[in-house]
Amino acid sequence: MTIQRLFLLASMVFLVFPAGCAKKADNAKTLSVVMGLAEEEWKVMRENIFPEFEKQYQCRVRHFQVEAGDFSKKLEAMVRAGNVTVDVFSQDNMRLAVLVNKDLVEDLSAYESVVPAEVLPAMREVGRFNGKLFFMPYRPNVQIAYYNEKRLEEAGLEPPQTWDELLHVARVLKEKKGMGKVGFQAWGDGPTTAQLYEFIVSAGGDPLLLNDTGCGKAFAFLKTLYPYLSPDSKKAKWDTTNTYLANESFYLAQNWPFGVRIVMRDYGKKEIKTYRGWRGPVREAHVIGGEVFGIPKGAQDKTLALAFIRYFQSKEVQEKLAARLGWPSIRDDAYGNMADWLKPHYRSVKEALEHGVYRPNVPYWDEFDKLLNEAFLRIVVQQGDVGEILNAYHEEMEGIKREYSR
Repeated sequence: MTIQRLFLLASMVFLVFPAGCAKKADNAKTLSVVMGLAEEEWKVMRENIFPEFEKQYQCRVRHFQVEAGDFSKKLEAMVRAGNVTVDVFSQDNMRLAVLVNKDLVEDLSAYESVVPAEVLPAMREVGRFNGKLFFMPYRPNVQIAYYNEKRLEEAGLEPPQTWDELLHVARVLKEKKGMGKVGFQAWGDGPTTAQLYEFIVSAGGDPLLLNDTGCGKAFAFLKTLYPYLSPDSKKAKWDTTNTYLANESFYLAQNWPFGVRIVMRDYGKKEIKTYRGWRGPVREAHVIGGEVFGIPKGAQDKTLALAFIRYFQSKEVQEKLAARLGWPSIRDDAYGNMADWLKPHYRSVKEALEHGVYRPNVPYWDEFDKLLNEAFLRIVVQQGDVGEILNAYHEEMEGIKREYSR
C-alpha cells in the first residue's frame, strides 16, 4: 500500500474516530472504544455496562461500531500515520494474525498476571502469538445443538449423540414428514466453514490440509447426510437458523447461544431445548468463537484501556453480559444471576466449551475459507467425488501456504 493511500485512509478514519483521550471541559478523560455489536447489545453496554466504568474512573466512554472485517485496514492507516485515535478495540478471534503480523497492537505480556484466575485457561491462549500475549479475552462463543423436544418425541427419536445417530434422525424425520427437518448452515462463508471445521476435527482431520483421512471422512459423511437435510439449509446461517427453528422448518440444528433468547423468549418456543451436540468417529469438537480485546500501537491512554479490559473481565460485568444478553462467559463463576429458564441452556454451553477447539490464526484464512466452501458445494451439495475434489483443493491450498511463507 502506498504512503499516499495510507494517509488518505487515515484521514478518513479520523472523521470516524475523534481523538481518543482528549480532555473534556471538566478534565475527565475520554476513552475511545471500537466494537462490533448489534443494537440490542449496544443498548446493554450504554445502559448497564459503560456507566459504572465511567463512574469508577471519572471518564467518558466514546464507543464506535466497526465490523470485524473492516477494522484492520482502518487501524493500519492510523498506526502508519502516527495518529491513533482508538484506545481499545474488540476483534473476532479469527482476525488476529494480521494485526500481529503488521505490528499494529501492543504486546500485553507484562500484564497477563492481572487476568483474573477465574478466567477459563483456554480463553487466554487464543490471544498468544510466538509466546507473547497480544489480546485478552472478554467474550467466548461456542456452537450448541437446538432441538424441538416435542417433535422428536412424536417421531420416537432422541437427540443424536453420534454421527450415526444424526444420520438416523435425519432419515427418519424426512421419511415421516416428507421433507428434511435437520438443519445445516449451508448458506456459505463463515457459517458453513465453522460447521465443516467441527466435523473435520471430530473425524480426526486437519481442516487446513483439506484432504487427509479426517477431511475425507467428514465430507463423505456430509455428502450422505445432505439429501436428508431440510431444504432451508441452503439459506441457513447464524441468524436465519433461529427463524427456521422457530417456524419448525428445522427440528434440529446447531447455532451460537445468542439464539436461545431469540427462539425461546422472543418466539416463545419453550419446546425447543439445547444440548452440547454430537461427537464424531474420533472425538467431540466444538468450535470456539468470540472476541478479544486489544490495544493499538500508539494508543493515547494505555493505562485506562487496561482498566477497561480488567473491568470487562470482572465477575460483575460478566454476570451482567450473561444475564442480559445471554453471552457465554470467560469465567466459570459468572452465571449466578441468570434467570432459571436460561440455566439449562448455559449448561449446554459450558459442556460444549469443555470440548472446544480453536481455529488457527493463519494469514491465509480467507483463502482457506473460500476453498473449503467451494469443496462443500462441489462434494456435498452437487454430490461430487470426495477424493478427487479434495486432492485438487489440497494442492491449491499448499500453493497458497507457500506464497505466504515467502
